Amino acid sequence: MFSAPSASAASSGTTGAGPGRGILRPVAALLVSGLVAAAALVGAGPAAADEPGRHQGGAAAVLDGLKTFDSAVLRIAGENGAPARTQELPAGLFEMTVDGGGKLKTYCVDLHNPTQDQAKYLETPWAETSLGANPNAGRIRWILQHSYPQVDDLAALAEAAGTGPLTERTAAAGTQVAIWRYSDNADITASDKQAEKLADWLQRSARPEKEPRASLTLEPAAVSGRAGEPIGPVTVRTAAGQVSVSPPVDAAASGVRVTDKKGALVTKASDGDRLYFAVPKDTADGTASLTVQATTSVPVGRAFVGTGRTQTQILAGSSESTVSARATATWAETGAAPAVTARKNCAKGGVDVTAANRGDEPFTFELAGEEHTVAAGETSTVTVPVAEDQAYDFTITGPAGFSRTFTGVLDCATSGSVLERESEEAGGTGNDIGTRSAERSVPATTGSASSGLEGDLAATGGSSATPKLAAVAIGLLVVGGGAVFALRRKKPHADGE
Repeated sequence: MFSAPSASAASSGTTGAGPGRGILRPVAALLVSGLVAAAALVGAGPAAADEPGRHQGGAAAVLDGLKTFDSAVLRIAGENGAPARTQELPAGLFEMTVDGGGKLKTYCVDLHNPTQDQAKYLETPWAETSLGANPNAGRIRWILQHSYPQVDDLAALAEAAGTGPLTERTAAAGTQVAIWRYSDNADITASDKQAEKLADWLQRSARPEKEPRASLTLEPAAVSGRAGEPIGPVTVRTAAGQVSVSPPVDAAASGVRVTDKKGALVTKASDGDRLYFAVPKDTADGTASLTVQATTSVPVGRAFVGTGRTQTQILAGSSESTVSARATATWAETGAAPAVTARKNCAKGGVDVTAANRGDEPFTFELAGEEHTVAAGETSTVTVPVAEDQAYDFTITGPAGFSRTFTGVLDCATSGSVLERESEEAGGTGNDIGTRSAERSVPATTGSASSGLEGDLAATGGSSATPKLAAVAIGLLVVGGGAVFALRRKKPHADGE
């Protein structure tokens, strides 16, 4: 099911990076962000249905849980000279079921954030996750390519790493431990001796690799123009050999077609192909969408982020899976013709809202309480600040019923980096905050041996207090309401809004 390079591809070497101290996200931070986190969790069903507002394309999947794992021990540094504490937790491979068909195997790159049962996940660029700012993200991909399950010959893997006999469970645990050392700077060891040797070998041997290309995206995801003229282009970016192209659902009635630059109808496309919306002249102002879809293996190393607050995952293996992307066109006979897209900007700690105006009049809208104007023929990007782990919900409207909603959760940092920053701002060390919070918020307790690790462990890395915190957050939501930014097109006459 999963492709596997030969174990001989693994190489040895050294790196100066070593295990760091694992720092746990404080309960206080969960409570502060609880209101918006609850909004994301409670509304996960309806919000997830609005894929164009949050998904740039690729695979969408549902978490099935932790399936192949053994135990590991996390070392939590002591406070004010106190001895370090340890916490046992499961480490290994998760599985996901892809919408439309297919299976994914993933490892966690977000140790201290809990998973949510049956959480919805979307394929996401590294730049929109904690991997974007992690200088060791490429080493994590190397580990994925040179360990289990990509290398499924466990005898060959054990020989290359010099570990002694490995099982699927210990190979998965050793691989996860090595990844956590790079993704979360965690001071963590595998309980099994062979798994620990594998983790050490993978950590020493890892070399930087480039981020893999997306399985399928359309660039840009929104275009605009005039009826009677080609609207686009929308460029196909895919790792698949070929994708199918579906026209708007009401194409027969509206006459809107998907074509190439010369106007020829397009039903199949390949990487780099440019697609256009052909809208008949004199068609009433409106919008339409096209969809592209393929069945392919998602590239190893692609990040997967939940639509609500849940652990960020990285892909370790993929069966042939359904991937898709959608692009939207807007047209207007006169006036503004907006095309609006949004994506997380982890470098700036917010969400970039980009508005392109291909009309003949300015497009004016309000965003987070400020008015913005995009001149005819121009493009403008506004970054809306969003706190780490905060849910966002943006809606922007325009002429002829134009409306775009963008929702999601900003998850750009591991818990350790967040705590260190918060502690520095408060005049602390970061390590102290992590230690104090560790007494109340720790990874899920497992047994003292791998035989005690059976059961539902989808909440790996989570706290036993998580359900209570969620209840508190939901209560806050009811009292205070969700955090929502309203983006509306500025109307020419005052109407009391």
